[in-house]
Amino acid sequence: MRLKGKTALITGAARGIGFEFARAYIAEGATVTLADVNAVALNKAVAELGPKSRSVVMDVTDQSAIDAGFAAAIADMGKLDILINNAALFDACPFADITRASYDKLFAVNVAGTMFCMQAAARHMIARGQGGRIINMASQAGRRGEGLVAVYCATKAAVISLTQSAALNLIAHKINVNAIAPGVVDGAHWDHVDALFAKYEGRPLGEKKRLVGAGVPYGRMGTADDLTGMAIFLATPEAEYIVAQTFGVDGGQWMA
Repeated sequence: MRLKGKTALITGAARGIGFEFARAYIAEGATVTLADVNAVALNKAVAELGPKSRSVVMDVTDQSAIDAGFAAAIADMGKLDILINNAALFDACPFADITRASYDKLFAVNVAGTMFCMQAAARHMIARGQGGRIINMASQAGRRGEGLVAVYCATKAAVISLTQSAALNLIAHKINVNAIAPGVVDGAHWDHVDALFAKYEGRPLGEKKRLVGAGVPYGRMGTADDLTGMAIFLATPEAEYIVAQTFGVDGGQWMA
């Protein structure tokens, strides 16, 4: 019950990593608002998680939706102690084939969505005067380039940079901002990722996933459950002196 009495909003939480964060936070005593653009999946997620969960339909590319979503979540829960910026999109293709539409879409969700959700949370936390925690989901892809993943890598590098800048500004208000950088995390999204690599690298379906899993020093791909411990820790009093850091939780793929 390390988060007893705390409230959290998690974006992109209807399934996958965001959903598992919500489950873990509730198990630690928090009340959690799941925010997602998919209303049907949200309803299913909240029904599974029970009375400590709430939901708000939110498109993080729409400022009015962010403003309304945070206002509704805060009114419902009474306050906001923790934000996890988890909503993100992935795409891959050769550099010469990158389209303006793909670039704009990924930056709108992964970067602008993260930034303006941080801003919405920070405004409430500053006004309340009791500090708070913001946790952004970066990626090992934000620490290096990848030949077929230029735009996604750039967005996650931007998340790391935004985490540092926001943290240096907001810690004066006792708001700790940090990030988690997963490696390759198994889940339904990997069907899409694997299909893109199969297309552009001429591989059979499933081969890229097998190879990247085998390439992790720990010996396998990560899971959403592998990330929840760090997400909980960064929200606890034990992490009070941690500011502007991005933590790799990746089975040894990146050595900081």
